[in-house]
Amino acid sequence: MDKLQRTSTAFWLQGLIGGLCIYCAIVLGYTVRQSDFSRIILHYGAWFAGFIILYWLCPARQVRFWLLFGILLRLILVFGLPTLSDDLYRFIWDGRLWLNGINPFDHKPSFYIENSLNIPGLDLALYQQLNSPEYFTIYPPLAQLVFVMACWIFPASVLGSSIIMKLFLLTAEIGSLILLRGLLQYFKRSPKLVLLYALNPLIILEIVGNLHFEGFMVFFLLLAYWFWIKGSWWKGGIAMSLSIVSKLLPLMFLPFIIRRMGWKKSIWTFSLMGALMIAAFLPLFNAAFIHNFSDSLDLYFRRFEFNASVYYVLRWLGFQVAGYNLIAQIGPGLALITLLSICWVAFTEKKVDWESWPARALFAITVYLMMGTIIHPWYLSLPVVLCIFTSMRYPILWSGLIFLTYINYSYTPYFENLWVVGVEYGLVLLFLLGEWRRLFAGA
Repeated sequence: MDKLQRTSTAFWLQGLIGGLCIYCAIVLGYTVRQSDFSRIILHYGAWFAGFIILYWLCPARQVRFWLLFGILLRLILVFGLPTLSDDLYRFIWDGRLWLNGINPFDHKPSFYIENSLNIPGLDLALYQQLNSPEYFTIYPPLAQLVFVMACWIFPASVLGSSIIMKLFLLTAEIGSLILLRGLLQYFKRSPKLVLLYALNPLIILEIVGNLHFEGFMVFFLLLAYWFWIKGSWWKGGIAMSLSIVSKLLPLMFLPFIIRRMGWKKSIWTFSLMGALMIAAFLPLFNAAFIHNFSDSLDLYFRRFEFNASVYYVLRWLGFQVAGYNLIAQIGPGLALITLLSICWVAFTEKKVDWESWPARALFAITVYLMMGTIIHPWYLSLPVVLCIFTSMRYPILWSGLIFLTYINYSYTPYFENLWVVGVEYGLVLLFLLGEWRRLFAGA
């Protein structure tokens, strides 16, 4: 009787928490604005707490149900405009340029307005929604293809284009969940671990809800991993190239792949990947592309700053020594440190097999994020998915704390609350150190 009563209590508790998650998804996906910090953090905090409790309560036999529930939460967010990001309008701007036969890498959006160019679909109303009209676009080929398709299907509807893009990302997310289950089964790990990605509110909100193309990057990265552990190097190479042309970040994992394939097979695989990536970039390529795309990357490392950790400490030291912001020197320097750290770990690691690859990749992306000058919440998609294959859980905690940074958008005029940044990174680092201590103690 006691066991039956406990089961019934757990059932009703799971049902209540599931309902709470749906409610929070609707509020955050349809009713808030980026500046509504109190509502954002209240509902996100409740959703995140519910996610942790659901994961804790879920027995192995219920994993499939909660996996489907995770897909439902994503589906709920498909039919509204992003509430916490305005990147959509740049996506549509780029897509409509392509439909008019114009390469979006040729000019900044301000060029078309300042020169009063009469291009269908590119009006002042759309221009005023852009968050970076003075910067060249930076979105790689696969993302650009989705922009074009969405704008072709709904050439005059922002909402319609948004729904098409979200459906693409929803499909990618479903694929990621299927691959995660297969990979966990292959490595004989608990099937329940898939819920750390499937039910995580950051993943659900930022990928499908707010239209961030990390969803494609994660899917194709997992697909490459699946092919490689199955011994199909060329299929894995195709999938990896698609991950890279979704977002460039997976390039940092290549040194670890070399160690697992060996130089001979790596040369063939990377040659295939290189050919495919060149083919993907070819429609974008013209005289202006290299200059403008590299200019955007340069700005990323030398000018933009948000929610950084090591960089903010070095920035403060720079002000003490030089009297001004040394980001132009610090940003590229930290990028170089990241590259050297990854290469050093890759070519000194002793356990070289595919099962250990996620742990090495998790190290790489963590160093990248800790050394970065701009860390948005959706950047945590990679650490969250990679940690599932390891014993580390600090990315899960981080995915809850990073939403505190939305407080910055509630200030008029905008400024960054460094106390919040300190709390975020302080707690993450404490948790990470605790995990390292436990890991080494166990070894």
